Amino acid sequence: MIVGEQKPISEIKEIIAPYKKILILGCGTCVKTCFAGGEDEVAVLASALRLACKKDGKEIEIEEFTIERQCEDEFIQESAPAISRNDGVLSLACGAGVQALARRFAKSPVLPGVNTTFIGVLEKQGVFTEECSGCGNCRLDIFGGICPVTRCAKKLLNGPCGGSQNGKCEVNPETDCAWQMIIERLGILGQMDNLRIYVPPKNWQTSLSGGPRKLVREDHMI
Repeated sequence: MIVGEQKPISEIKEIIAPYKKILILGCGTCVKTCFAGGEDEVAVLASALRLACKKDGKEIEIEEFTIERQCEDEFIQESAPAISRNDGVLSLACGAGVQALARRFAKSPVLPGVNTTFIGVLEKQGVFTEECSGCGNCRLDIFGGICPVTRCAKKLLNGPCGGSQNGKCEVNPETDCAWQMIIERLGILGQMDNLRIYVPPKNWQTSLSGGPRKLVREDHMI
């Protein structure tokens, strides 16, 4: 899932300063799971902003609304009446959601209330870890389901650097060595021969280095 964290309220206050009527629009999927932008976070932020603005002597009207996903027009349309009633939208979605709203509502300022951080997983309650860089050329089949592009500090594709100690990365001793995990996983799977497979230098054109990407599924097009 996409992981993000809500911006500090001081920054949010600066972002919404030019507006007198603001819609705080939540997103009920990824950012809800990481406690950054779901319905509960919308309510808490709205209350905090009302108190902060009252303390500063600033008059502001804040409306609260949450949709299932801000990255799909089917759900975005539900927010149209609320958006039309306000001077601007403070989106608590990821960056894709902010841009989808801005594209759909060209005359309404759409403001980011969340810092999109990474693609990750819920490791345990309240802890999210980055495990995918969206590089566009996945070879997790070779690496036992553990991505060295994301989880190795040096992005090594053909074995460990030799600098790790006690299973920890030499760049950040608090991080597990990705290649230690890969080797252990391949051992469990009986796939140690994968370590003999040469992985050529990565073609980064499939990643963001090649510019904005687009996925077209003609079998789903109407």
